[in-house]
Amino acid sequence: MASKEKEGTVITVPHLAESLVSATIGKWLKRPGEYVKEYDLLCELMTNKVNVEMPSPVEGELVDILVEEGQEADVGAPICIIREPHQSAVAEERPATAEASAPSGQASAGASVREAVGSGEQKIRYSPAVLHLASEYQVDLRQVKGTGMNGRITRIDVLNYVEERRKVEGQSRHESRIRQGNPAGAEKPSPAGTSDASEKPAPSSPAASGKSLPAPQLNADGQAVPVTPIRRTIAARMQQSVSEIPHAWMMIEADVSGLVSLRHKWKEEFWRKEGVNLTYFPFVLKAVAAAIKQVPMMNSVWSEDRIIVKKDIHLSVAIGSEDSVVTPVIKHADRKSVAGLALELDELITRSRKGRLTLSDLEGGTFTVNNTGAFGTVLTCPIINYPQAALMTFESIVRRPVVVGEMIAVRSVANLCLSLDHRILDGMICGKFMQQVKRNLESYDRESLLY
Repeated sequence: MASKEKEGTVITVPHLAESLVSATIGKWLKRPGEYVKEYDLLCELMTNKVNVEMPSPVEGELVDILVEEGQEADVGAPICIIREPHQSAVAEERPATAEASAPSGQASAGASVREAVGSGEQKIRYSPAVLHLASEYQVDLRQVKGTGMNGRITRIDVLNYVEERRKVEGQSRHESRIRQGNPAGAEKPSPAGTSDASEKPAPSSPAASGKSLPAPQLNADGQAVPVTPIRRTIAARMQQSVSEIPHAWMMIEADVSGLVSLRHKWKEEFWRKEGVNLTYFPFVLKAVAAAIKQVPMMNSVWSEDRIIVKKDIHLSVAIGSEDSVVTPVIKHADRKSVAGLALELDELITRSRKGRLTLSDLEGGTFTVNNTGAFGTVLTCPIINYPQAALMTFESIVRRPVVVGEMIAVRSVANLCLSLDHRILDGMICGKFMQQVKRNLESYDRESLLY
């Protein structure tokens, strides 16, 4: 997490979990120049599973931030430099410059870069990516407006500057052609054996080098919403799921009238005893866990040349917010009572909304259940929580007339929707599973046990 250097201690991305290879800086909680005590919260790290607040491993002054907010860094990669008290004397003898902070291949980023940290600006430091772009596109960084923390220049700022410069140069060429009597902007033929260098793409143009440019801002008819690191991670995971997993889908209807009566019987007493609202979802989780024990193939993952059937039943539950969805895990769900599932579910929801979930809360899930009916939906086609084999949703409970024996009665019914990995699961296996979940839900009555 930290290594000693003459000018300070380099802080790196910690190894947070076995499967974690990188993290994104969500937000810096300390700024350059601030004094940081050991274990003070330094920054927020965003992974494909959860956000964590990273404590400082050392005490001292935060002298430089090497990775900007929203940028990704591999585990073990440097993200900032903290000068510890005993390193201050050494640092005073070696004033830092922008070139000193750059790798050897980027130290010659051009005279404009060196001049930017000359007299009166020695404390300005640029990331290696900024120095590289400045050198490649011949950009004077003193002309670039920084949008990063404390006005720091980011690589996006440099690319935006280059694009604006390209537009200005293009407009200048257009006006020049008009003055020369070519208002249509048509290319004038060049003399044989010569070429008009002004009409060629500038070497410093990102378009000429094949680099992508920031997306244009929308006009008054729309609003440009920046993509957060969490949303980018969700997008990548969903794309991976639909790209690698051949999805199939099925639905079954369950008569949950007995479940409705059972919950009505227990909810007030459960609130007085546990202080937790008793919803329908814990009953569904219990029914699903019991069905997986009967059809263990639902608890599996695809692994190229084999299918791995998981022994333990760890149910992932989807919890949504305004900007993201997380899937914390209830471990050994088949061993817990409805009351136990209700209490653990409430705890996970509370910590999720407060941003207090840990990586261990989100690891190890084998099957996902989503309570989409809480939003009033009656039918959904969910994307599987990669790399699991299936995901089931519990839809809204509705009252409607159904045929019971030889009579028509008003009953409480709900749809159960299943997305399945067709490499692993087929209709017969999933049909058996869904029938078992249906039987489990329909077996609830007012005499069923809660604990």
